Amino acid sequence: MFGLAVVLLVHIAHVYGACPHIITRAEWGARPPNGEWFLTNPVQYAFIHHSAGPDCHDRASCQAQVKAFQNYHMDTHGWPDIGYTYVIGGDGSVFEGRGWDRVGAHTLNYNSVGYGFCLVGTFTSHMPTAAAQQAVRDLIDCGVQLGKIKQGYTLRGHRDMPGQNTECPGTMFWNAIKQWPHY
Repeated sequence: MFGLAVVLLVHIAHVYGACPHIITRAEWGARPPNGEWFLTNPVQYAFIHHSAGPDCHDRASCQAQVKAFQNYHMDTHGWPDIGYTYVIGGDGSVFEGRGWDRVGAHTLNYNSVGYGFCLVGTFTSHMPTAAAQQAVRDLIDCGVQLGKIKQGYTLRGHRDMPGQNTECPGTMFWNAIKQWPHY
């Protein structure tokens, strides 16, 4: 009987978009932001990015890359924080970037109308892991359930938006997300 209850709860959580575990800024050792601006929720867009660097496949290596992204964004670009809303590792780990409710720096001219979800790696000639893809889909579903993203949201790759001169989120992955709901 207990086993059946667990199976039913797992099924219900999957069907109704339970939020994945999110590794908080404190847990991954984020620097404090130098400023923050707030969104008016729910937003229309969910933007998919890739980091255009090496893949990561465990929490330690993914966490190191997330820290490096924040340092690069703050120290090189002079941004007030990491640009992404959330960063997803190859093992399915979800790292809080700016998090819900905050304007990011991920999609020029569209930061105030959408969230930026970055998968760690370069996905021009190979796909992100199934765990990473599932984590980002679950995270977007979570945003919808929390009222952070509109029910009828628009999913786009970074390269889809006018004014973006990028291959992000990588050609192979971009071709795949065009088959996802809401694209």
